Amino acid sequence: MRKMKLRQDDEVIVIAGRDKGARGKVIRTLPAKGRVVVGKVNMVKRHTRPTQQSSGGIVNKEAPLAVSNVQFYCSNCQSGVKLGSKLLDDGRKVRTCRKCGEVLDS
Repeated sequence: MRKMKLRQDDEVIVIAGRDKGARGKVIRTLPAKGRVVVGKVNMVKRHTRPTQQSSGGIVNKEAPLAVSNVQFYCSNCQSGVKLGSKLLDDGRKVRTCRKCGEVLDS
């Protein structure tokens, strides 16, 4: 299992694949598979059978992306950046932008 630096609700930018350049929020992380699900990115069609809850048909949904194909989007730098970590004076470990040094965790 790989340690992931990305978390739910992080804004990311796709750096490879058919949706290259697209930005979105991380909906779900799948650390065991090394994948993330990004909102409105990597949309696929799924044919679903009717059940008691849904009528079935063709459904559009987000498919997982490899974590290596996305990068954290720093609003300060206005680009995709690598994440670093830093130990604060109060003992907390926080994620930082490697480009501008901004602390990303509140």
